[in-house]
Amino acid sequence: MSDLDVQIPSTFDPFADANAEDSGAGSKEYVHVRVQQRNGRKSLTTVQGLKKEYSYNKILKDLKKEFCCNGTVVQDPELGQVIQLQGDQRKNVSTFLVQAGIVKKENIKLHGF
Repeated sequence: MSDLDVQIPSTFDPFADANAEDSGAGSKEYVHVRVQQRNGRKSLTTVQGLKKEYSYNKILKDLKKEFCCNGTVVQDPELGQVIQLQGDQRKNVSTFLVQAGIVKKENIKLHGF
């Protein structure tokens, strides 16, 4: 029996690479800009994932003034602070964040229909 080199196949984890990439998520944090449908034609734009060192209220004030819409900062237990704006402002918010130098264009994820 010692003459035979029997190799027992080990278990293969197809998600090992994905888990390794997720472990370095701190280095590549994304800012998520989403749109949520309300009743009828009304919609709501949410911005989450900004760094905690930024003043969310100042960013919100500039966004409201720039896009002529209303908004608020909501404290979520899981996601932290989230900026909410009235209307579909996804493109506007993403260009504003890049031009203001808050976020790089590669780190913005646009979600929605």
